[in-house]
Amino acid sequence: MSQKQSKKKRGQYQVILNDDNHNTFDHVINCLIDVCGHNYYQAVQCATITHGSKRCSIYVDTYDSCEDVCEELTKEGLDVVIIKH
Repeated sequence: MSQKQSKKKRGQYQVILNDDNHNTFDHVINCLIDVCGHNYYQAVQCATITHGSKRCSIYVDTYDSCEDVCEELTKEGLDVVIIKH
């Protein structure tokens, strides 16, 4: 796949974090920082939105990139899914 084709597909998918009753805010925040590259404030905001709205988009990129992020977050015990953006 050429670089031009790759750029076209970038951002077409997103990872959605679903609220759960077993992960602490600190664990979710640390995962978002470590896996998604969020800064502390972004991670806190996403954790808060997820808690209040039951879900939040936390990462947008190509399908392959989203799949990698989803896999890592699942290993950490987070409830995440990939959807088309």
